Amino acid sequence: MATLEESFPRGGAKKTHKSEKSSQQAVEQDNLFDISPEEESIKRKKKIQKGPAKTKKLKLEKTETIKSLKEKLEILTVESLCEGMRILGCVKEVNELELAISLPNGLQGFVQVTEICDAYTKQLNEQVAQEEPLKDLPSLPELFFPGMLVRCVVSSVGITERGKKIIKLSLNPRNVNKVLSAEALKPGMLLTGTVSSLEDHGYLVDIGIGGTRAFLPVQKAQEGIRQKNRGAKLKVGQYLTCLVEEVKSNGAVVSLSAGHSDISSAFATEDQSWTLNNLLPGLVVKAQVQKVTPFGLKLNFLTFFTGLVDFMHLEPKKIGTYSPNQTVRACVLCIHPRTRAVRLSLRPVFLQPGHPLTRLSCQHLGAVLDDVPVQGFFRNAGVTFRLKDGALAYVRLSHLSDSKKSCNPEAFTPGSTHKCRIIDYSQMDELALLSLRRSVIEAQFLRYHDINIGAVVKGTVLTVKPFGILVKVGEQMRGLVPPMHLADVLMKNPEKKYHAGDEVKCRVLLCDPEAKKLVMTLKNTLVTSKLPAITCYDDAKAGLQTHGVIVKVKDYGCIVKFYNDVQGLVPRHELSAQYIPDPEKVFYTGQVVKVTVLNCEPSKERMLLSFRLLNDPEPQNESIGHTQKKGRVVNIGQLVDVKVIEKTKDGLQVAVLPHNIPAFLPTPHLSDHVANGPLLHHWLQAGDTLHRVLCLSQSEKHVLLCRKPALVSTVEGGQDPKSFSEIQPGMLLIGFVKNIKDYGVFVQFPSGLSGLAPKAIMSDKFVTTPSDHFVEGQTVVAKVTNVDEEKQRMLLSLRLSDCHLGTSASTSLLLLSQCLEELQGVRSLMSSRDSVLIQTLAEMTPGMVLDLTVKEVLGDGSVVFSGGPVPDLVLRASRYHREGQEVESGQKRKVVILNVDMLKLEVHVSLRQELVNRKAKKLRKGSEHKATVQHLEESFAVASLVETGHLVAFSLTSHLNDTFRFDSEKLQVGQGVSLTLKTTEPGVTGLLLAVEGPAAKRTMRTARRDSETADDNEDEDAALVVGSKKKHTLTLGDMVTGTVKSVKATHVVVTLEDGIVGCIHASNVLDDVPVGTSPTSTLKVGKTVTARVIGGRDVKTYKFLPISHPRFIQTILELSVRPSELEGSHTALDTYSVSPVEKIKQYQAGQTVTCFLKKYNVIKKWLEVDVAPDVRGRIPLLLTSLSFKVLKHPDKKFQIGQALRATVVGPDSRKAFLCLSLIGPHKLEPGEVAMGRVVKVTPNEGLTVSFPFGKVGTVSVFHISDSYSEAPLEDFVSQKVVRCYVLSAAGDTLTLSLRSSRTNPETKSKIEDPEINSVQDIKEGQLLRGYVRSVQQSGVLLGLGPSVVGWAQHSHVSQSSTPKKELYHHYLPEGRLLTAKILRVNHQKNLVELSLLPGDTGKPDVFSASPELPLGKPEARRGEAEERDQKGEEKKKRKRKDQKGQREVKLPSQKKEPQGSRGKKPGKRECQERAREQEIVNKRPKEACVPEEDDSGVEVYYREGEDELEEPKVLPKGGPTKPAEVPRLQLSSGFLWDVGLDSLTPALPPRGESSDSEEDEQPQQATKKSKKEKELEKQKAEKELSRIEEALMDPGRQPESADDFDRLVLSSPNSSILWLQYMAFHLQATEIEKARAVAERALKTISFREEQEKLNVWVALLNLENMYGSQESLTKVFERAVQYNEPLKVFLQLADIYTKSEKFKEAGELYNRMLKRFRQEKTVWIKYGAFVLRRNQPGASHRVLQRALECLPTKEHVDVIAKFAQLEFQLGDAERAKAIFENMLSTYPKRTDVWSVYIDMTIKHSSQKEVRDIFERVIHLSLAPKRMKFFFKRYLDYEKQHGTEKDVQAVKAKALEYVEAKSSMLED
Repeated sequence: MATLEESFPRGGAKKTHKSEKSSQQAVEQDNLFDISPEEESIKRKKKIQKGPAKTKKLKLEKTETIKSLKEKLEILTVESLCEGMRILGCVKEVNELELAISLPNGLQGFVQVTEICDAYTKQLNEQVAQEEPLKDLPSLPELFFPGMLVRCVVSSVGITERGKKIIKLSLNPRNVNKVLSAEALKPGMLLTGTVSSLEDHGYLVDIGIGGTRAFLPVQKAQEGIRQKNRGAKLKVGQYLTCLVEEVKSNGAVVSLSAGHSDISSAFATEDQSWTLNNLLPGLVVKAQVQKVTPFGLKLNFLTFFTGLVDFMHLEPKKIGTYSPNQTVRACVLCIHPRTRAVRLSLRPVFLQPGHPLTRLSCQHLGAVLDDVPVQGFFRNAGVTFRLKDGALAYVRLSHLSDSKKSCNPEAFTPGSTHKCRIIDYSQMDELALLSLRRSVIEAQFLRYHDINIGAVVKGTVLTVKPFGILVKVGEQMRGLVPPMHLADVLMKNPEKKYHAGDEVKCRVLLCDPEAKKLVMTLKNTLVTSKLPAITCYDDAKAGLQTHGVIVKVKDYGCIVKFYNDVQGLVPRHELSAQYIPDPEKVFYTGQVVKVTVLNCEPSKERMLLSFRLLNDPEPQNESIGHTQKKGRVVNIGQLVDVKVIEKTKDGLQVAVLPHNIPAFLPTPHLSDHVANGPLLHHWLQAGDTLHRVLCLSQSEKHVLLCRKPALVSTVEGGQDPKSFSEIQPGMLLIGFVKNIKDYGVFVQFPSGLSGLAPKAIMSDKFVTTPSDHFVEGQTVVAKVTNVDEEKQRMLLSLRLSDCHLGTSASTSLLLLSQCLEELQGVRSLMSSRDSVLIQTLAEMTPGMVLDLTVKEVLGDGSVVFSGGPVPDLVLRASRYHREGQEVESGQKRKVVILNVDMLKLEVHVSLRQELVNRKAKKLRKGSEHKATVQHLEESFAVASLVETGHLVAFSLTSHLNDTFRFDSEKLQVGQGVSLTLKTTEPGVTGLLLAVEGPAAKRTMRTARRDSETADDNEDEDAALVVGSKKKHTLTLGDMVTGTVKSVKATHVVVTLEDGIVGCIHASNVLDDVPVGTSPTSTLKVGKTVTARVIGGRDVKTYKFLPISHPRFIQTILELSVRPSELEGSHTALDTYSVSPVEKIKQYQAGQTVTCFLKKYNVIKKWLEVDVAPDVRGRIPLLLTSLSFKVLKHPDKKFQIGQALRATVVGPDSRKAFLCLSLIGPHKLEPGEVAMGRVVKVTPNEGLTVSFPFGKVGTVSVFHISDSYSEAPLEDFVSQKVVRCYVLSAAGDTLTLSLRSSRTNPETKSKIEDPEINSVQDIKEGQLLRGYVRSVQQSGVLLGLGPSVVGWAQHSHVSQSSTPKKELYHHYLPEGRLLTAKILRVNHQKNLVELSLLPGDTGKPDVFSASPELPLGKPEARRGEAEERDQKGEEKKKRKRKDQKGQREVKLPSQKKEPQGSRGKKPGKRECQERAREQEIVNKRPKEACVPEEDDSGVEVYYREGEDELEEPKVLPKGGPTKPAEVPRLQLSSGFLWDVGLDSLTPALPPRGESSDSEEDEQPQQATKKSKKEKELEKQKAEKELSRIEEALMDPGRQPESADDFDRLVLSSPNSSILWLQYMAFHLQATEIEKARAVAERALKTISFREEQEKLNVWVALLNLENMYGSQESLTKVFERAVQYNEPLKVFLQLADIYTKSEKFKEAGELYNRMLKRFRQEKTVWIKYGAFVLRRNQPGASHRVLQRALECLPTKEHVDVIAKFAQLEFQLGDAERAKAIFENMLSTYPKRTDVWSVYIDMTIKHSSQKEVRDIFERVIHLSLAPKRMKFFFKRYLDYEKQHGTEKDVQAVKAKALEYVEAKSSMLED
């Protein structure tokens, strides 16, 4: 019986009904169960009456059982726990390194981070070994959350240093499920485990059972992930509750499910074979109530087992209603491993496994409650109380009173009330835990959460340690007082003052409840301080006084710390009223000080403090003084009014009102406009008041202010981020340029944050020098591109393309309005000045007409007027505004004011008549007008409307960042612009406001006179004009000496005797001018030069005059200093005998000339050059270079005065200019490459391109690129510059090509689509791409080349049955790019027949996007096509004509079609890629092809005869039957369910649905087929299907898609070649990320034993990152590769990769690393030697060899030296190599291996004589006969190969001689 009991345990040893009841008499009645006393007494009497009938032996057993039952009826205590006990717990707290677990009956345990699971512990160990965090290692808070139910095992019960008992638990499945075996696993079991690894299709779960592998598929995990993991993937170490779904191989493989619904309804049943040995907590069972006791219930479950439910775990709503034999659901709470006692819970929260507990805390934790009634008393457990809200609460026995002895059970009768405190909450029991102990109720703090920072607390000294004093401040709470805080002064021996048990009064410095960290101070000044405490930066208001502690003393000041780690800086100048040279001598760490807060920035956690203000005498009224100080501080971002105190060089010293706080306002911060800042600075005077000024920052002594309207409005609108956490990439912020560096610009924002705009993203234009683009203080708009919150850094973009604030027109108008408004403000400042002149200037506005007197005409042609309203007023008209009028002093003239210069106090006026005499005409807002620029300011321009003469202002910038202009983009006075008016009345400024149109509408300034020298006039040197008034007596050919007065780029001005002025043109300085140099730079100002007179120019007309001209004596002399001119014969300029037009005709086309750049004409886009002083030339921009970069910014490539070597293209006789070219003769002959401009884009046809001098060419759509694209013309717009190759120059129009293989043949780019210029270029079977020309009734026309069109019959277009015509136009619009296979080419008739079928082209079906086109039977279509072709064959042969060259193609069916139908544009094409289809498309058998005679191919153009009335048959147009709406099953093998035997039979149109046209065109007989024919077709279809299957199963079949590769790598997962091919497949499609992903998959999949295979993949990944990745990504991959492979191999592979990709610098650095790390490896030294030699550094290789010999062991020396000598032979100097070998052989003469290598190298690299010399030396060595035989054999072989018969015989004779000598020696 005993053995039976062991085998089938029932949960209890003996029946003990009576003893149980007798034990109940000792327990007090418990109202908890509401059993009436009468019932209870009746039951007891019945039991007692039965008692005496038993034997004595039974009585003895009963007493023992009473004891055991009492033990069982007690609640769980720490003492009752034992190691190995399985128990259910709930996560209470999650810390970084441990979990706090709530256990039943108010207990608590802890799980260390190493007790989660083995996989997680392994990763932790890796992290520790690496000394850096692993990326994919989640922290405990990511894996666990409070309320989570977990199965635990008690690993130990210990006692801490303070005597507290601690329960240590483990969640490791290895420990929890240790009681289970693989054989015991059954489907339906509820197990817990942790994720051990992430796989492609699911997760491996560690369930801790040896020999069992558990897998959780992704599908089964999804619901759990959504519910518990917020949709994120599971991580390694994640705790799971899973259901066993399937058990295979006797428990070796287990499939799990994490479905929420499955788990929550899981029950433990008898079928699962649970025993008391392996029963697990958390299982839900069906049970029967066996007994009801006051303490709880006794249950029977799983047939054989009994368990206990204590009073805490009954269902609260059913307390008192339980009766024996009642069926209940219960959850197993714990199992004692030794006694096998099982405890259960009936609480509903435990009856749904997998559900977390929802109630995690008690509302009034820490509250003291009065008069709480007792619910029940349990002698060995405790007392239950009923709280006011009806909830139960529980008090342990130890908490009923302060001393255990004073606990009186009678005091806790049900209903009696007590005062208690809530001290904790037990999640597992859903009970609040109370305490009645007086010490607890009266305690100041119960938890760390109750302690406030800065509060004064009382405590007891626990111990004095070197690191401070530990003070107990409450139950289980203690704090630390650091040594610095033991007293106001530093204490050397604190143990003398403080002793254990002393009561102390402390102040809390820091409290972190989560970390249970409490830091306090005993400094008396701080403890007793009445001043407010600063516990956060927000508390630190300016002017606040408080106490703090100095924590650091530095040269720059003191750092003072307050509460909660808040600290601030006292700058050096605020330490004292007197200067303190050395703060470290005055202040000390730990000193308590009183400070005043000057300023605080909570967002930046910065605070400025002062000691100085403490010395100020305290005002009598303290509150008034405090508010005054508080008001005297200006905060950052505050808007204030200021008063100007004084002006300095850099800005304004101001006082902030009303408290007159000193501040500084820099000049650049006065305005958003760079030019207006100095203007406002000039006119603002001391005493002026400025409103709405922004406080930017506070420096040491001053507040820094800003008055920029853009920044002020940003701050007012709250759009300025205060901290880095608010900034996100993509935000647009307004700030100002703080600093300019070579590498970028630093931008600061109003809140003080700043960022860097690197040079690369500073502007859309190329940035050479950042200071050319921006100035310090300039307002800018910045776009945030990158934010690094940790380092408090951000990167910004200032590019206009990134920083749009609106349309350029609106921004431009806003900037103009602001600028003019500020100028109006300056006028108001000027009008308040005392000076009449200044007041008059202030009143003058543009547009005013004045009557003035000419004062004088200056040498530069400008006019100065007098007679204005004020005598001293300066009014000036420039030479342009004089308009060529003859003006003399004293004349009266009407002028119009253009602009008033308020800095120079000048007025710019104009004499131009169209401005003075304005026309009265009504203007309309928004109308566009042509205007002429009259005056230019820095930020705006004044123009006049051409029609009316009204003055208009327009902004030169369209954005705050738009400040830089290349010279070619700058406007000039007199230039024409297009303006859109925004106002029609002048207003106070006197100007209309407008916005400029596109720059393309600008026109160049009109020349003033028709003379060919007119262009010179504006640029003429003032020195020439002034000096030309002197008369001279010189003639042509005279030698003169003078001094260089000025040097210009194009000419040099020389002063001769008597002040006569001469000019030396750039062409007359040197005989041979190097191209690119400026000859005038060889002459310096002040240098004396000897020159020859070669001509003279008229002062007024600038024409060269003959010597006989009367005005020649007043000319500006043209001189020459060319050595050839000075030495001998000179040639005077022939400037009068022939006209300029005749002169340029002397130059021949193709002649090369040296010319000098005069200027770049932006409008006409040409370079103006001088060939000689009297010969001018023009170089069109397109003829300057074949480089797009040069054409974009010619002013960067070509400098004024630079010498250029140009080719004469031809004379421009109309303008007397030479037309020149810098890129050759520019004849535009076939084969020439030239630059042109697109003038027209014709859709689906091509481009029209124009060249200089009127030539035009066309580019076919087939010649746009070497690789056709869907939209080939979308990148081309009018005026775009293109590089063209001339194909043909026949006729007026050139035929051009833009293909890079033509324009840049040296690049050898890949030609994806070859040129097809005629039918001869096409071969049958070729795959070509082309553009759809049109869709005809009989087929699709596809353009294959400019003059070649192919035709595809409908049967060759798609596998689908023929769709409707409109569907054809939808899917095959004109211009769609398609791939076609050439079926047949008829060269005689120029016919090409195509196929577009997927089986031929390998591309998806052209109608693959259509849902309504099932694949019909190919044979049926083919048969109909054959019938149709044969029917009209003879007629077609007779009637077709071949007219090659016509673009339009007609087919027979087109005849009845209206002409207009072809012109309609098709709808937008939808292209749906279906890669799988290409594998299964039917390929046609040869016998089914149309016979060659049949003319069904294409011809370029043909008509059909009148007599051919019968239309060819077309396929049915009726819509096919709609397939059933069933989703298709997708197979990765590439098989389509559409292709079945049924679908391959001919599809007949359903009756009644075919259209009338079909009935007419298709006789009924055509659709009927005999039974035999149908049988044949069915057999054909079966053969076709089997052929497809065979093709798919063919082992030699090349993979063509990702699916193919996936199948291959599944079959051979360890083959690195397959993985590398898979990567290459993605790289060919430039899908870099996919290639990376394949590599990562390979590394995970390939077995760890296959080291070489893995290394191959690592090398491929390194190669990929080197080619396509960044240096950072390459470094990361390399570091991982080193970690997982043999490091040396990886290092060597990367070095090879660097060398092959010519990254020599990186390779050198890597070799240096290797030499340090692997200095004992000779391979590294040899590799490095080879690398150095390949870099042509022989000296370096010698040094490498020396270092190698120092580092390597002696035994390696010979090998290394020999290897280096070989490298010298191969890569370096052969002589040096020989020297190394000779040196080595002299040391080691008998090393035959070295001799052998030496011989090999000499044979390869030296002469025969040297080889024979070495052989002669070797065969005379004294070596072993065996070795000598080897060398003789080699010598003989060499002579047989290279020598004569005589040489061979000589070697044999020597060998014989050696043998004889050896044998004679032996005989001797």
